[in-house]
Amino acid sequence: MGAVETVETKFRALEGRLDEAALRLWAAVEARSLGRGGVSTVAKAAGISRTTIYAGLAELETGTKRAVPRVAGKARIRSPGGGRKKLVAKDTTLLRDLDGLVEPTARGDPQSPLRWTCKSTTRLTDELVRLGHQVSQRTVCDLLGKLHYSLQSTRKTREGSKHPDRDAQFGFISRLVAQYQEAGDPVISVDTKKKELVGDFKNGGREWHPKGQPEEVRVHDFLDPELGKVAPYGVYDLTANQGWVSVGIDHDTAEFAVESIRRWWREMGRPLYPEARRLLITADGGGSNGYRVRLWRLQLQKLADELSMNVQVCHFPPGTSKWNKIEHRMFCHITNNWRGRPLISRQVVVNLIGGTTSKTGLRIRSELDENPYAPGIKVTDEELATVAIDRDTFHGEWNYRIRPRGEPK
Repeated sequence: MGAVETVETKFRALEGRLDEAALRLWAAVEARSLGRGGVSTVAKAAGISRTTIYAGLAELETGTKRAVPRVAGKARIRSPGGGRKKLVAKDTTLLRDLDGLVEPTARGDPQSPLRWTCKSTTRLTDELVRLGHQVSQRTVCDLLGKLHYSLQSTRKTREGSKHPDRDAQFGFISRLVAQYQEAGDPVISVDTKKKELVGDFKNGGREWHPKGQPEEVRVHDFLDPELGKVAPYGVYDLTANQGWVSVGIDHDTAEFAVESIRRWWREMGRPLYPEARRLLITADGGGSNGYRVRLWRLQLQKLADELSMNVQVCHFPPGTSKWNKIEHRMFCHITNNWRGRPLISRQVVVNLIGGTTSKTGLRIRSELDENPYAPGIKVTDEELATVAIDRDTFHGEWNYRIRPRGEPK
């Protein structure tokens, strides 16, 4: 049970048994015991005004008792229903008008006064006053809570159109991954991280510095012609919880993607899986490792030939890149590690990636890839025909195996 529910339960049990003074002091004690935010929590749970709770806190602090008028020698306790009426009781259309201003469906109403503006409490208050209500900004804040509104940011959840076999493909990938892991064969998740500007540019997030001494960066994010951008291509080992990132300085192509996998295998994969004769790659459906990219398959064929190893590939359905394990098991930790730090050089990028860890034991190695990778390479039908590819009966465009050339099926 949360703090609000707990306080509300107590209040329901006591409200008919305590007079105003005792109830005020009880609310103050509860607010003080809750610490920071206690006043707001008690006010929300019990419906007692913040002013009353602060008055009770003042009584507790000073040890004095608020003066209570006396009638015939007895302390006067307000009769049920006594006191000033709540604003919403006197202004019966206030809540309705406020809800009409904030209600999301009003965004499409051409007559809505807030259709193209930020719905801040200040602006909402001004609009309510314009509509004839006598209301303050503080009251608008309280009423928004009563209407169950809260401050929220946008959230990335809508993926666009959903492929009818999306869930079936997820199940196919999951079963294949389990088979490879049970057999002790390597399973990797691959993807290109967002390209980053290199130089003294602002980087999102904050980092501790001496007070009043923030690190100064450029005002405008114009590309530095000497440093340019970097394209980090990641390889994440699902079983070992280890990763490799090649920091490319040229184009993000299929050739670059496969070269990154090759470097991972040479530096990290082969020492861990010396007896492996097959490799499973899970990848997005688009980008340099997309299932429609001919060069991706041709370069994987070269890799399979070099390693004398079957290379199995499973692509995630369109619009589901966030389900790729590398996104939330490796890339997110890299982003968190360099937050607030300008990526002033390529080596800084490599060092920050290599220094990334997690509580689950993640370890990453990183290396600069200074090779040039030409974009727009065309793969002819004849070249594509040389790829020894076996497609699965279930969505063969997403699920396929590339054999070393010359090896029987």
